[in-house]
Amino acid sequence: MKEIIGNLLKKENVRQNLSSLRQEIKDENALAEALKLLAGEDELLVSFMGADDAKTRKNAALLIGDLHMSQLSDEVFKAYETEQMRFVKGSYLAALSQLDCKELLPQLMERAKELEHMTVTAENRKHIEEELNEINKILIKYNGIKHHTPLLEGVKAELLLMTNRLHREVVRRQIPVKDTKLHPLGVLVKTDNIPLIMQVRTFRKMYFTIHAASLLPKDAQEAAGLLAESDMYDILRRMHREGGPFYYRIESTADAAYQSRLAKAIDMHFAGRMINSPNDYDVVIKLIPTKNDNFFVCMRLCSIQDNRFAYRKNVLPTSMHPSQAALIVSLAKPYLKETAQIMDPFCGVGTLLIERAHLVPAREIYATDTYGDAITMGRENAAFAKTRINFIHRDFFDFRHDYKFDELITDMPVRNRQTKAEMELFYERFFDKAAEHLVSGGIIVMYSNEIGFVKKQIRLRVEYRLLQETCILDKNDFYLFVIRYED
Repeated sequence: MKEIIGNLLKKENVRQNLSSLRQEIKDENALAEALKLLAGEDELLVSFMGADDAKTRKNAALLIGDLHMSQLSDEVFKAYETEQMRFVKGSYLAALSQLDCKELLPQLMERAKELEHMTVTAENRKHIEEELNEINKILIKYNGIKHHTPLLEGVKAELLLMTNRLHREVVRRQIPVKDTKLHPLGVLVKTDNIPLIMQVRTFRKMYFTIHAASLLPKDAQEAAGLLAESDMYDILRRMHREGGPFYYRIESTADAAYQSRLAKAIDMHFAGRMINSPNDYDVVIKLIPTKNDNFFVCMRLCSIQDNRFAYRKNVLPTSMHPSQAALIVSLAKPYLKETAQIMDPFCGVGTLLIERAHLVPAREIYATDTYGDAITMGRENAAFAKTRINFIHRDFFDFRHDYKFDELITDMPVRNRQTKAEMELFYERFFDKAAEHLVSGGIIVMYSNEIGFVKKQIRLRVEYRLLQETCILDKNDFYLFVIRYED
């Protein structure tokens, strides 16, 4: 690094050495050393922003940003204002985003307005998008975003409730409005009462449908144009007390480069009414790929809080999503009875028990798990849910109790490193132990992807009878089993 900076001080091969130094100072220790070696050389770095070579000017500005030399923010902005090469201007703004440039906000806001109303051509589009994107980053950094207040009642909306593909009809029947129909991704609902819809617990997320002229293509400019001509912005205006701008992020499995191009194009087409802000936003624009290599588009309004599962403060990687837990207990509801004494042998953080108790109140609820952290998390979740559950840090196979249970409900552990023989023995032991803890006529509500082991144990044991078998996830063969035990 000393050699690189020495060459810069001698003004030798400046463009290459500026670029090389930027690579070197990615390490924090190297950054500190570079600042020591360049102490007192502010004028030299500023002079490089006035070089005849455009890429030298670009690298000089970016280096000042990388070095966090906020004392030069005014000089960087002056160079930005006088720069004639469009492909360089965005680099000055990228540098400013790493500096303290709060005093420059009025000028940057004025420049943003100019860019939003500039005539866009094929030649200048890319550079205008880049400038506007960098300025918006700076403005959000200092001003944050203006969050919006949703209008939840009295405004007609078309919603898409994303849910389990196999059980869309179950969800549809639970929706307390008439205007509903099935959709490949869930259930479409037309309503003017969103709080009423949010009482349904079996859908995963709620989106607003966007009516564009066609599915979105992989051409970012064309896709942004379709969104600008759609009803997306009109929906946002109708559903909130305040007007734009609306801050959004894009959610998609599409590659990051496409998402970046699309975000820049959206910012341009909406001319300040929609602003990409991946870290702080009120709107999620969701792109779902289709078989024809296009995208179905809808949006989620983060301004509308979903408090259905607010109790779920603690989660493990293996935890079941609460909407799926709600679906499972809904499907098993005909066999659940009030005031039952119930137990979850492998409770995790308690989601399945909490949803069971929410749908059909129980008298006594017990939960065991061998993972101590899960027990602690489950206690906290149950407290938030105001559900009384007796969590016990113990292996189910060592558990003893004074009285028997009406119901065992559980999400069975999945096979990890266990062999097939070990997993088969596990299920055999489970059915043995379940017989110790169930009253005659009691039931097991079991979620499992080991259909073969479950069926085998039922076949071998006359005391167990399969009442219900429902596929929940066909991709991984996860099933809901309801099994009756008769002593």
